[in-house]
Amino acid sequence: MPATSADRPAFDLGPAARTLAALVAGVTDDRLDDPTPCSDWTVGGLLAHVHQFASVFTTNARKQPPEPPTTLVADWRTAVPDQLVELARAWADDTAWHGRASAGGVEMSAADNAVVAGEELTVHGWDLAVSTGQSFTPEPPMLDQVERFLTIFPAERVFGPPLTPEQPTDDRFAALLRRTGRDPGWRPDRPTGSRKTP
Repeated sequence: MPATSADRPAFDLGPAARTLAALVAGVTDDRLDDPTPCSDWTVGGLLAHVHQFASVFTTNARKQPPEPPTTLVADWRTAVPDQLVELARAWADDTAWHGRASAGGVEMSAADNAVVAGEELTVHGWDLAVSTGQSFTPEPPMLDQVERFLTIFPAERVFGPPLTPEQPTDDRFAALLRRTGRDPGWRPDRPTGSRKTP
C-alpha cells in the first residue's frame, strides 16, 4: 500500500542531494589527495564514500540488493552526481518509505533510513565543502533530520565522543557538527584534532 501524506515523513532529500552533487562537480583534480575532517579520508576517499552511500540509499529505497562501488571510479565527476540525483529520485517515490532497510549493517525502518540519508548528505556536504574551499549552507529541514538522526542513533555510538564547545553558540549547525565529533572551524591547513567519522 502506498504511503499517505499522514504517515510519510515530511521531508525531501532532493535539495540536499542536489547541493552535494554540485559540490562534487566543483572538486578539481588537484584536491583529491587533500585532507578532510575525517582523518582517515582524503578528498578522493570522501568522494568514494559519497558514491557508496548514495548507491546504497538508492537501492534501499527501491528494496533492491546494494551493489556499491568500492573505490573511486574513474568517471567520478559525473557518476557521483548522477547517483546522488538518482537517490533523490528513488526517495521521491512514496513506496520507498515502507518496509525495512539497512545502514551500516543496522536494520531499521525505511523512514529512519531516510533520516540517515539526510544526515549523510548534510554532514558530508560540509566535509566536502570545507575540504575543497567551497561554500555550504544546509537548509533548516535537513538540520531537523541531522538532529533527529542524533536522537535515534546516539552520537557517541556512531561518531565517538562529541567535541566540547569552546563557548556557547547560537549556530545550530556548528553545534550539530560538534556532536558528530567535528570541529566547525576545521580547515585543510590546520587539520590537527580531526578524526575519522562515518
